[in-house]
Amino acid sequence: MKKFDPIIVLAMLALAIFVVKQCKHGSPATRDKQESGQTHSEEGNRDRGFDRRVSYLQYSNHAKCRMQCRHITQEEVEETMRDGMINYKKSDVQNSRCPRYAVEDETRDNQRVRVVFAQCNNYTEVVTVIDLDTEWTCDCPGDDEKYQNRNR
Repeated sequence: MKKFDPIIVLAMLALAIFVVKQCKHGSPATRDKQESGQTHSEEGNRDRGFDRRVSYLQYSNHAKCRMQCRHITQEEVEETMRDGMINYKKSDVQNSRCPRYAVEDETRDNQRVRVVFAQCNNYTEVVTVIDLDTEWTCDCPGDDEKYQNRNR
């Protein structure tokens, strides 16, 4: 048995070197992302909670209309995304298509807002923007159609 000890030690050493190299260089998929300029810190896991990176933001037509009507700027929406608190009672994180997060914050001009974000796989859409203190009269496309089904 003692004559096999050096072979076992060499095999274990070779296995250890192989594992260290794999960990150091990462998988081929990770290398491809690193070579294309997308690092691990940039990719993140969008399946684990709310991703606050504004680089993924897209605005629905409804949100653009509401923002204009309620005097809420794109910068304020981005600040709310980064710094606001998630209101889980108003959120739909179990939405199978795109989890929805209602994020609330106070803007620099003391406007209390709620922004609803739909976090899909490749982007985060601003669904709507709400002023929590002021009832604005907005005339956004689709508003009439939404209320037609209420009485049925």
